[in-house]
Amino acid sequence: MSGLLIRPRIRPRVAVVLVYTAAMCMNGLDSTIVNPALYTIAGDFGRPLSAANTVETAFLVALAVGLPVAGWLGDRFGTKRVFLGALTAFTIASAVCGLAPDLDTLVVARAVQGLAGGLLTPVGMTLLFRAFPPHERMKLAKVLIVPTALMPALGPPLGGLLTEHLSWHWLFFVNVPIGTAAVLLGVFGLREHVEGPEGKFDTVGFWLATPALGLLTYALGFGPSQGWTRPAVAVSAALGSVLLVAAVLHQVRAKTPLLKLRLLADRVYGSASALAGVTAAGLMGVLFVFPLLYQASLGASALDAGLSVFPEAVGLMLASQVVDRLLPRLGPRLLTVPALLVAAAVFATLAIPGVAENAWSVRGLMFLIGLVLGTAVLTVQISGFESIGPADMGQAMGLFQIVRTLGGALGIAACAAVIGGGHVTEAAADPGPYRTAVWVTAGLVALGAVMALRLPREAPQPPPGEGLAADEAPAVKG
Repeated sequence: MSGLLIRPRIRPRVAVVLVYTAAMCMNGLDSTIVNPALYTIAGDFGRPLSAANTVETAFLVALAVGLPVAGWLGDRFGTKRVFLGALTAFTIASAVCGLAPDLDTLVVARAVQGLAGGLLTPVGMTLLFRAFPPHERMKLAKVLIVPTALMPALGPPLGGLLTEHLSWHWLFFVNVPIGTAAVLLGVFGLREHVEGPEGKFDTVGFWLATPALGLLTYALGFGPSQGWTRPAVAVSAALGSVLLVAAVLHQVRAKTPLLKLRLLADRVYGSASALAGVTAAGLMGVLFVFPLLYQASLGASALDAGLSVFPEAVGLMLASQVVDRLLPRLGPRLLTVPALLVAAAVFATLAIPGVAENAWSVRGLMFLIGLVLGTAVLTVQISGFESIGPADMGQAMGLFQIVRTLGGALGIAACAAVIGGGHVTEAAADPGPYRTAVWVTAGLVALGAVMALRLPREAPQPPPGEGLAADEAPAVKG
């Protein structure tokens, strides 16, 4: 495919950064902002809390469902077209959520949000990484950290604030002006890239992988709290596992698979993907279980417990500065391994009796977790795609996000299983199981340090005699 391109007035790389950041901030914020409002939503619609919880279930399951097809859609129809289409759908669904007259409408609109969000992350990162060659991606640390760290951490306190002083409807209305502006900027500022996948759409792979991820996400999310033997959870877990195995067997044999699992055979990318899953399990696990430990040890309120982990986001913001400066000098392996070892030690410290009872110790350790673990996570995310060419970037991003999403869900499920359901029933609850769960997350991060030994020693270097800059490179291929 070829054609004339009209150069926009705004530099394409600037447009990519701005549009990506806006879209991912919306997506990251919406993953956590609704949680504090579920009681209010249930009361407004006269429904039980268990029914209101479907608002979050619909979002998470739909997000997982959108991931497998994201890479293929971006390659087939163009990353700009798919990304802006998903962003438009996300924005419209946000408006519908805010205007929802009943819970059923809210759940359906929330599912549309999740499906669009499942496309936004991998396709958006594909846009970003295609705009910057490997040796320039270190500077992206500051861009990647805002939506992935700050926004999810801001979600609970912002959600509580808006719900208390305005209404829960504003949890969704805030997306509308941001999403509209981002879409308009993207229309005029982004450049299209159509990779043109060979062969027909992998229908069999789609009908295996898509429900597998949705069912497993549902089971992992509700198994610990509702019981693994509950029919809906047990059937989802069993059927999802069978479909996942079948999907993997099909993908490795298909000529034109929906998901190019062969990419995982690449040492750098495969190691980075596995490491992303393990670190996501550790981080999401500790962010889930530690507020519960904080409440069990101190009898703190849910808001206080949520605010106790907020310094982690501040540490993550600082981590972007660390990666930007140290990755070119130390290389991925030397930067990641020590960071993960320190993170494992900090996790373990949180489990020591007496630590959770000291609020300032908790804040300091959470800040340190954000700093050291954030350094490792950003390094892996930036360096893991060094050996991936533009033609495979969409597929690689989709796989990476799938592994990371499942890793985070597994980490939460493992911690919830250890503590016996994830509920603090009273202020004087025994903190022992929660401390054990924190030890589990420390072990996961320590395992990640061992896996990080497979990362390359050297940071990506610019090729000799590099030609056109990314802004000048051809934007459409097919």
